[in-house]
Amino acid sequence: MIFSREYIGYLARRTVKHLIDAKFISTSDVKGTESRVTDALIEEMSLEDRINEEVRVILEAYSEEMRKSGAQYAEMFKKVKTELARKYKAVL
Repeated sequence: MIFSREYIGYLARRTVKHLIDAKFISTSDVKGTESRVTDALIEEMSLEDRINEEVRVILEAYSEEMRKSGAQYAEMFKKVKTELARKYKAVL
């Protein structure tokens, strides 16, 4: 993940505070709301890590074919990652 969990928590706190101040949301449980926003942000930001891991597994399964055809790992990684991002409707 690009950001630390502490920084994501900070972003969540600031986001919740801004939404409350702007009267976009109201809550009686600010800490609970911050916790849920933090969890959602972590889930969303870890999506790229999960996609990268899935790409590695796929490319490992096709490593012999890639070696025979002379395919470049970095190029194939980028292509497979793009396809998986499209499959999961992720914006990376």
